[in-house]
Amino acid sequence: MGFEAADNSDKEKGQNLPSNSIFRYNSPLVQVGLIGLVCFCCPGMFNALSGMGGGGQVDPTASNNASTALYTTFAIFGILGGGIYNILGPRLTLLSACSTYVLYAGSFLYYNHYKHQAFAITAGAILGVGAGLLWAGQGAIMTSYPPPNRKGTYISIFWSIFNMGGVIGTFLTLAILPPSKVVRDDGTKCTNIQYSNVTTEAIEIGKLFLNWKMLLLVPAAWSSNFFYTYQFNNVNGVMFNVRTRGLNNVFYWGAQMAGSIGIGYIMDFSFKSRRTRGFFGIIVVAVLSSAIWAGGLANQLGYSRGNKPEKLDFKGGSDYAGPFVLYFSFGLLDAMFQSLVYWVIGALANDSETLSRYVGFYKGVQSAGGAVAWQVDARNVSFLGQLIMNWVFTTVSYPLLIVLVLFAVKNEDEEEEITKAKEVAPKEVE
Repeated sequence: MGFEAADNSDKEKGQNLPSNSIFRYNSPLVQVGLIGLVCFCCPGMFNALSGMGGGGQVDPTASNNASTALYTTFAIFGILGGGIYNILGPRLTLLSACSTYVLYAGSFLYYNHYKHQAFAITAGAILGVGAGLLWAGQGAIMTSYPPPNRKGTYISIFWSIFNMGGVIGTFLTLAILPPSKVVRDDGTKCTNIQYSNVTTEAIEIGKLFLNWKMLLLVPAAWSSNFFYTYQFNNVNGVMFNVRTRGLNNVFYWGAQMAGSIGIGYIMDFSFKSRRTRGFFGIIVVAVLSSAIWAGGLANQLGYSRGNKPEKLDFKGGSDYAGPFVLYFSFGLLDAMFQSLVYWVIGALANDSETLSRYVGFYKGVQSAGGAVAWQVDARNVSFLGQLIMNWVFTTVSYPLLIVLVLFAVKNEDEEEEITKAKEVAPKEVE
């Protein structure tokens, strides 16, 4: 019942190769593109709002509290999301998830007029449920639909589309095909998934907390949304006026597109060996991360929570240039770091059932870190203290990712040998 076993079975049955067109509706490229557009429209809208710092408000208190509620429920439903995806399938999971994003945006419009936090906090908690389902489904599609040797490329395609920004995502979910209907260019199916049940998923999700592979991912997952609070509120929100924050975000999310494409190339094409590509990618991101956070430290030493700088405008010349480059670099690093982690997760398995649980665990821990980060800022922890925490969390994750690649990621030829051995074993018994 392996990934390749299903592929060979399809070939033995005389399955015809699909059309060579890269725009086939049931091709992995089109399906990953669709999930990218879904996230372009829904989380993209959320990113545009949160990236303004404090949800675009002068006082970030309401945004911090709403984000805490969001990431608390996200932590729970992120972990459960993989199991829910395996039970409901992609369409129902994504459709129900996307409906929660509009409510969150509307809650801040309400807050602008009435200054009542309750609606924003409640909407944040509801969005956390939807986000947990959406990102578990997205992760399963992005890591299981592509061919094994091109997962980095497809992750970069998704990340680029996602960071272009949203409104019509709810309708696009109806175009997402279940994995059994997606056919690769060589005629193979993505996976032989059988929809699961609540009992099975509860047991399998529980096992994740004792899975050594998932435990090694915890620091990377925790840190991967933790830094948003510092970057959005305490760099973009504190250092720039409102119109400049908006301009900065264009380049922040644009940098994410460039970063995802760059790391995607490294993870798929830099070396023949998949394991070597993994090591090289981790080293590249680790070095870049150290340089960017060092630049952040140099910038942070110039102001503090009790001594905030005068707001910068994009017409400010050289005074604006340095902080702008730093914020742009934060966006670049975010995409490279998260794409790297997704590639590692995708290299641990090929079937969407397993990967949906792995991604759900990753998003759950990630969201727990985000919930803590928003409250760290709400409780007025120093800007310098928050920067140091972010730098430490990300730095700790790199050696653990190296260990994970070393012991859990197999090269493509090794996977093929294992698959062939599994196929031969039942025949010998017969």
